[in-house]
Amino acid sequence: MRRWTAAALAVLSAVGLAGCDTLAEAGYLRQSVTGHLDIVWRAKPVDDWIAAADTPPALRERLALARRMRDFAVAELKLPDGASYRRYAALDRPAAVWNVVAAPELSLQLKTWCFPVVGCVGYRGYYDRAEADALAATLKTQGWEVKVYGVPAYSTLGKTEWLGGDPLLSTFIQWPEGELARLIFHELAHQVAYAEGDTMFNESFATAVERLGGQRWLAQSTDAARAEYAAFDARRRDFRALTLAVRDDLAAIYTDPTLDDTARRAAKADRLARLQADHAAMKTERWGGFAGYDRWFAEANNAAFGIQAAYDGQVDAFLRLFEREGADFTRFYAAVRRLAGLPKAERAATLAALSDERVSDARHPHSP
Repeated sequence: MRRWTAAALAVLSAVGLAGCDTLAEAGYLRQSVTGHLDIVWRAKPVDDWIAAADTPPALRERLALARRMRDFAVAELKLPDGASYRRYAALDRPAAVWNVVAAPELSLQLKTWCFPVVGCVGYRGYYDRAEADALAATLKTQGWEVKVYGVPAYSTLGKTEWLGGDPLLSTFIQWPEGELARLIFHELAHQVAYAEGDTMFNESFATAVERLGGQRWLAQSTDAARAEYAAFDARRRDFRALTLAVRDDLAAIYTDPTLDDTARRAAKADRLARLQADHAAMKTERWGGFAGYDRWFAEANNAAFGIQAAYDGQVDAFLRLFEREGADFTRFYAAVRRLAGLPKAERAATLAALSDERVSDARHPHSP
């Protein structure tokens, strides 16, 4: 473990750690490295877990399922055939990391932090919940709206294959089958293409891959798995539709030149109050009392809406690109990598045009 830590820190130093302006930033990067290596240290091959006599039967079954998903990702989705998700680690906490996101009082634009290798991103992750909460408290005193949320899995972009890659974790291994498949496909997609400093591009691409892959996985799975996923996904679609409408309304409020800040605050408060009422009605009328989104709505703020947009803001564009490339994953990934190499503004414009195409096709499905 000490050798791995020293080697990883040496790599980070080579790409920018030595240039950090403060000891605090150096300390943050150190916890990032040691936190990940702690997970790596706990992991051992899935085959070993399955063969071990003391592995609980339920876990053995899930690991065997995950192994089939990993093979499916390579054979059917053309995702990387590397070391990631071929090992498993049991953690003693409910999340792999906790992310902190922040946005101004009257904007959905996320605060960004910049790091070596990955560039600038709209979140800051901690392996210790207390450290995440401490940063959140500091940001709140500075006037930011803040959200702290647990992350069940993350990708190291294929940079740690030499350490065994990113492992399967106890934080998500028992998820419903459809969700487990989507998560594995999502995280592997980050190894295919990555645009430095463009969170929306990276997460929307991975979300598009998880949707495409999840559909294909479930198509060859069981009726029970499809039914379980259908119920789960119906609620998620309702949630996305409800919150997307609020995001759009808030963005309009914050940029309305006829409003001053006092009026913006009043309009914001009114819209969020209506959101709470809409959620209560949705929960009663469509979800049969399902309480899984209660905390999200209780804590809804600009930071929560901002990070949500990062995961789905350009998904339609990527789905359209997949169609353009003949639904061929190899060609699709090559096109995405070309996009990742463009300047950010040009990349965003290209994706916006693709998204408009998909919307137009949906409205006029029989047009030439």
